[in-house]
Amino acid sequence: MNALIIDDETLARRELRTLLAAHPEIVVDGEAGNVTEALEHLRKQPVDLLFLDIQMPGRTGFDLIDLLPAPHPHIIFVTAYDEFALRAFEANALDYLMKPVHPERLAAALRKVQTGGRTEPVPPANEAALRDDDRVFLREGDRCWFVPLRDVRLLESSGNHTVLHFGKNKAMLCRSLNSMEARLPASLFLRANRSQMLNLHCITEIVPWFSGCLKARLDSGEEIELSRRQSLLLRERTGL
Repeated sequence: MNALIIDDETLARRELRTLLAAHPEIVVDGEAGNVTEALEHLRKQPVDLLFLDIQMPGRTGFDLIDLLPAPHPHIIFVTAYDEFALRAFEANALDYLMKPVHPERLAAALRKVQTGGRTEPVPPANEAALRDDDRVFLREGDRCWFVPLRDVRLLESSGNHTVLHFGKNKAMLCRSLNSMEARLPASLFLRANRSQMLNLHCITEIVPWFSGCLKARLDSGEEIELSRRQSLLLRERTGL
């Protein structure tokens, strides 16, 4: 798969090239420092994939998308700014990488390219693990959010789907709770029972419950019952 790197910073282009060297299936066909250079390259040599910065001198990455004839290449945005994430996904970008790009996030983005944007068929064990300070893109219907992972206080199973609760909002994802658990950082989330996971940072009180179990009260007022096994695990992980 041929790719074009579009970024006005020479160092950023060089760093991305270095990371892509670990992915021989991606051939970097060239580089461009702005939209004009990118268009000139694409007229001479179309590519399958664009690694596209947003803020560049003159025209932006979004301007380039508007100028591309359909069907345009797959697009992965690579930027230092998180405020454009919603607009990027509305433009049908496959992924949105924050600088500095981490190798595991790049690998996850490239898997989306290979599967046409479908991430669920990829076994969870092969997906990049999320970290405490990551932000996640959530979409349900016409609503979109770009949420710090730490703000997700509760995950609840709903068949083969998972409902994420954050602030006063919630979103249903087409992923099982087990697959979500495989990606979430254990330092932040704990499986409470068969159908729920909770954010440890959102617990305000732990109270004894029946049969040696515990009940967790969250800062939102919700009360979550922990299974006996998970109650023991919570004691082991957090006890002094």
